[in-house]
Amino acid sequence: MTDKSYPVTLIGELAVPPARGWWLIKWLLAIPHYIVLFFLYLAFIFVWIIAFFAILFTGRFPRGLFDFNVGVIRWSWRVGFYSYEALGTDKYPPFTLKSVDYPADLQVEYPEKLSRGLVLVKWWLLAIPHYIVVAFFQGWGGENGSPGLAPVLAIFAAVALLFTGKYPESIFKLVIGLNRWSYRVCAYAALMTDQYPPFRLWDD
Repeated sequence: MTDKSYPVTLIGELAVPPARGWWLIKWLLAIPHYIVLFFLYLAFIFVWIIAFFAILFTGRFPRGLFDFNVGVIRWSWRVGFYSYEALGTDKYPPFTLKSVDYPADLQVEYPEKLSRGLVLVKWWLLAIPHYIVVAFFQGWGGENGSPGLAPVLAIFAAVALLFTGKYPESIFKLVIGLNRWSYRVCAYAALMTDQYPPFRLWDD
């Protein structure tokens, strides 16, 4: 499933259905990735700050920094697709920022020019409606944290897989749509595009 109408393209392919019970231990298997992603996102924030001022003064997101942050989001999506954002594959995610042969991938078109004014407001004020939606899709933390719709549906599909050997196609399509929306918002808030994310799950 791909989307080419927006500068953020998210791919999730159910090429080989996951095994029936493997999802029960993926939280453990994914721990090395979670550790690496923790440090990558610390760097991601640092790069975001540099990019903020670069865009504010020059209207450009330095290409090397852009590619790094895209790579971090791509890595995050691959791990999410493997684990509880989708549970779409048993193929272990690679430890790389680059696009590789994997059932999940993410691409962001590099913008030659970005608005110097929008950079001041798009990542917080303009994105607020999307943040509310994404919190519902992915859940929110805190003492009263709640799981989001996407991981709940992924778990539901995994239970169905456990008993039937099949990942329900309709649930998979919805899970990918929820994640597509979320990662579009992530890229927008990360200053990678000025194009406002659409309020829709599918474009195909």
